[in-house]
Amino acid sequence: MKLYTYTLRYDDGAAPNPFWGICTLAIRKPTIRLAAEIGDWIVGLGATKSPIGDISDHVVYAMRVTSKMTLEEYDQFCKTFVPKKKPDWRNIDYRMRVGDCIYNYSAHGKPNMRTSIHKEENQEKDLSGLYALASKQFYYFGNEPEKLPDDLRPIMHTGAGYTSDANQPYAELFVNWIELLDVVPNKASNEPQLKKQYSHEKELQSLCSMRDLEEDE
Repeated sequence: MKLYTYTLRYDDGAAPNPFWGICTLAIRKPTIRLAAEIGDWIVGLGATKSPIGDISDHVVYAMRVTSKMTLEEYDQFCKTFVPKKKPDWRNIDYRMRVGDCIYNYSAHGKPNMRTSIHKEENQEKDLSGLYALASKQFYYFGNEPEKLPDDLRPIMHTGAGYTSDANQPYAELFVNWIELLDVVPNKASNEPQLKKQYSHEKELQSLCSMRDLEEDE
């Protein structure tokens, strides 16, 4: 088991997508999607300049990878089991608009892009991750992140990219801590930090697309 930690600079509900009973990471973070395997944990830590202040020592979400599939397999998975993960751009339900199953593999060859939070310029980065990660054991804190205890502060990650090998001495400690929290797992109990900021569909797409291009891996 590996413990991956990174700074979740933009928590908008798309990556991770914690809705409809399963947490998925299918866009952004291509290097993590390539590297992580079933049984590993992925932890998104807060940003120093988040909409709710400096939360760099807080956990925004944590997911244990219970399934890893190609993006084409993920498209079929969503069609069969969680169709609400496919973005519905005109829906008044924010969760439907930030769906992360944005690549349609119905046609042979290069996938078509569903209207979503991403634009064509994000496609190369998204597809380079090759896989979608899914979790049926996750904790999503959103705009009410959970502060790390002092003995887990070494897993904090404030730079670009992610950390895994340096986290190994703390992996079991982290899992024990989060599983003992008095929270309901496997649901989005709070709102994404950027939900209010992304209140209009044009703003949502343009801001998210631009920020993803700027984000380092």
